[in-house]
Amino acid sequence: MNETVLVERDDEALEAEAEAAVARLVAARAEIDRIIFGQSNVVERSLTAVLCGGHALLVGVPGLAKTKLVATLGTVLGLDDRRIQFTPDLMPSDILGAEVLEQSTTGERTFRFIKGPVFAQLLMADEINRASPRTQSALLQAMQEGIVTIAGHAHALPTPFHVLATQNPLEQEGTYPLPEAQLDRFLMQIDVDYPDRDAERRILIETTGLDDAAPRAVLSRDELMALQTLVRRLPVGESVVEAILDLVRSARPEDNDEFAGDIAWGPGPRASQALMLAIRARALIDGRLAPSRDDVIALAEPVLQHRMALTYAARAEGKTVKGIIAVLAGRL
Repeated sequence: MNETVLVERDDEALEAEAEAAVARLVAARAEIDRIIFGQSNVVERSLTAVLCGGHALLVGVPGLAKTKLVATLGTVLGLDDRRIQFTPDLMPSDILGAEVLEQSTTGERTFRFIKGPVFAQLLMADEINRASPRTQSALLQAMQEGIVTIAGHAHALPTPFHVLATQNPLEQEGTYPLPEAQLDRFLMQIDVDYPDRDAERRILIETTGLDDAAPRAVLSRDELMALQTLVRRLPVGESVVEAILDLVRSARPEDNDEFAGDIAWGPGPRASQALMLAIRARALIDGRLAPSRDDVIALAEPVLQHRMALTYAARAEGKTVKGIIAVLAGRL
């Protein structure tokens, strides 16, 4: 009897906390939408990635407000944000920092660590594929473990820590494709498309005058971290868990005879973990206390597309990763 009462009280407390969180998220979303026009889907997915405590890769042609979106997110969510413009001559120390030799007034020499721009709560990695593989790999440990190691010493990054990277899908000269290990660190790949006509009309009118709207802080760092904890507490039904497993496992050539000749390699368990978190965050943003199979279907593409590749024969036949994901998700 007492256990039943405790469970009911826990459920009531969680419901009350979720309702308060939804109100805060609505305010944050409204403030972001006031600055970023015509990218509602991109804003939702970016906010989802941050609520999961993860990283996101924004892929789109220049001029679609990717950089502005990241800066706006940093301000609205109350995070300390920094930006790094990735170039071929960028070195790992330009990101992580370096130790410098200093001499005191007594003549004693010591090393002092100077932190790089990676020591931020929200890191904007602009055109990440323009840096060399050596420099790209400098982010691997930071994105996975939240620390960086310099000269054998581990340095903890601020909490929370998020990387929102951008990539231009058209211009490939002078670029270095991200390795699979680093792509897997991104919770989702968010494709940024052109805005519709009405949104572009609003952009023309509101961004070419004398006054340019500036974002305001809505959440604090502590509030955001509380929301991230809440996301992990939301319940997920057994049928939704099974839908995640069905989707991710069917995207592997070893578990799907139909597409075995089309898929070169498929998503690993980290994709399942990403989906499990992302559907909870999406449900919370929508004002729901538990995710559904529809959330799994909606987030299948951004979570899986950068974690799988097609064979040469499949590409020659005109098949695409997105097309195969759409077929698999449609069967849930």
